[in-house]
Amino acid sequence: MLLSSISGFWLGIYAWRMTVQAPLDEPIRFNRLRRKVYVYRYHHDGLRPFSRTAWGVRTEVYDWNDLRAEASSVYGPMGTGGLIESVSIAVMKPGTCQVLERFHFAHGTMQGEMYWAMAQLFMQQGPQALPTFPRPSRDWNNEDARFNLARRLAPKVQWPADIDLQSRTAP
Repeated sequence: MLLSSISGFWLGIYAWRMTVQAPLDEPIRFNRLRRKVYVYRYHHDGLRPFSRTAWGVRTEVYDWNDLRAEASSVYGPMGTGGLIESVSIAVMKPGTCQVLERFHFAHGTMQGEMYWAMAQLFMQQGPQALPTFPRPSRDWNNEDARFNLARRLAPKVQWPADIDLQSRTAP
């Protein structure tokens, strides 16, 4: 009884933190002039749900030349079986094929291929090479979350001041 109470409390705290503390979005910024990619990622640790250092947002900066897109598909435990496809970005050790880490890029393979092609086009030719879109891009910080309590309580995307300036300017 004691073990089930402790594990239930542990899982409850983990679920609460995953629901309320995850940011509204995890954006990726591409800076063509610096040849850098800036990633806003939320980290969490299920074994340490009470830790302040294991949970939270971290911004990371990568060199464009060290990134590769990887498509993967696995069968997930769904009711009728199901193929889960995703595209992740692998950070390679410079000059080798050794993967240092990966981060999520897109949910579907086709969507990921399209986004990766657009990122490559932007980094090679600039913003004038990108297609024009009929609607402006979505700002996740201004999302209408009237009916979703977790989205209302989630923190807004806030880049650190130095990373925000560096990701928006030329060297």
